[in-house]
Amino acid sequence: MEKKHRIYSMSFASVYPLYVQKAEKKGRTKAEVDEVIAWLTGYAGAQLQRVIDDKTDLEAFFASAPRMNPNVGLIKGVVCGVRVEDVADPLRRNIRYLDKLIDELARGKKMESILRVDGADAVAPSGPRRR
Repeated sequence: MEKKHRIYSMSFASVYPLYVQKAEKKGRTKAEVDEVIAWLTGYAGAQLQRVIDDKTDLEAFFASAPRMNPNVGLIKGVVCGVRVEDVADPLRRNIRYLDKLIDELARGKKMESILRVDGADAVAPSGPRRR
């Protein structure tokens, strides 16, 4: 039987402040971090605070997400040297998706681009936007 990766049992409450700290260090806000989390998972406001207060682990956090965004497949790129779209395990991929979105926020990307609004993510690698 395959052993679960230890990150699955980490509480969301333990990583959430790290996401906020990373964003704030680059001039972004906690509200923007919360918006990114809400876009990806559907957790917002009181629901998000509840999973933090309850110290819900990452496995349960994603398994119980109110609504994973149907545009999650538009998230592409590399986190820690790994292409997020190539991660086979669904839970690990969801964790990487969240990491990628927070990285984009910290790098100063516009929220419209981070949240894949109105084709904002449809940028050719070396050219203009496609419409």
